[in-house]
Amino acid sequence: MTAKLSKELAAALHATGDRELEVIDPDTERTYFLVDRETHLRAMEALRRQQDRDAIAQGIAEMEAGEGISVDEARKL
Repeated sequence: MTAKLSKELAAALHATGDRELEVIDPDTERTYFLVDRETHLRAMEALRRQQDRDAIAQGIAEMEAGEGISVDEARKL
């Protein structure tokens, strides 16, 4: 879903320059940050890379602890 910014929000966003804009949902009091598409995509890619590194580190730790199954056993599944 894509929503259009109100003129008030657009003006506030433009006033921040290249920084994010913090907005609060008056119904839920949840805080959100508006950033441009490229910043969001870079942040999501960095998060994915960190999650990949964490998963690899966990797998190595499990392997070193003698947990899990071998690659050959996994291929048979």
